[in-house]
Amino acid sequence: VQLQASGGGLVQAGGSLRLFCAVSGGTVDDYSIGWFRQAPGTERAFVAAISWSGTTTFYADSVKGRFTISRDNAKNMVYLEMNSLNPEDTAVYYCAASSHWSPKDVGRYAYWGQGTQVTVSS
Repeated sequence: VQLQASGGGLVQAGGSLRLFCAVSGGTVDDYSIGWFRQAPGTERAFVAAISWSGTTTFYADSVKGRFTISRDNAKNMVYLEMNSLNPEDTAVYYCAASSHWSPKDVGRYAYWGQGTQVTVSS
């Protein structure tokens, strides 16, 4: 399974971005998909996850109410809509696939994309 994240960029505080995760090389609806982020000098942190069917989602407290994860299995795509961005959201964002439902557990995700940079200016 290969994943490719895109959609990052530079945005002002209060703005919005939509990230895209293209999934290929496997049956995408066999996997739950998670978004993680990593800022310089910090560990990779959980952001949001969605179950294989899309019926269950889970968010980090820091993004709850601002970010929305969704998926379109017919298009092999997963999305992360990010609103009310603030400078603390600045990081490289990664999407990852897991055959389990352990949304926050980095170690349960076997497949990772290359990351896309999100920078929020104040």
